[in-house]
Amino acid sequence: MANLSGVVQQLQKERDRAQEEVKGLNAALAALAGLKAGPARKRRTLSAAARRKMSLAQKARWARRTLGIEAPTARPKRTLSAAARRKVAAAQRARWAKVRAKQQKKAA
Repeated sequence: MANLSGVVQQLQKERDRAQEEVKGLNAALAALAGLKAGPARKRRTLSAAARRKMSLAQKARWARRTLGIEAPTARPKRTLSAAARRKVAAAQRARWAKVRAKQQKKAA
């Protein structure tokens, strides 16, 4: 019987702990229920004219895309002049010469 009373006491302690946990969960639910669900800021409304402008602009973009016409923002490919290419090549040769000099210095 002594063993049985110990089990009963242990079960009562577990019940009390579970009740406290349920109280905490209820408090958390009550706090969350008070919060407003949904977007915090108000959505902007557009006039019918603005919606129409946006619609026409989108339709024009779709038409350009389906017809294969490139967007007007695409820039033409740029090319370097011969003088600019020579300058770039000379600068690159100088950089490589510096790298090779460091490597030779390390090896020696």
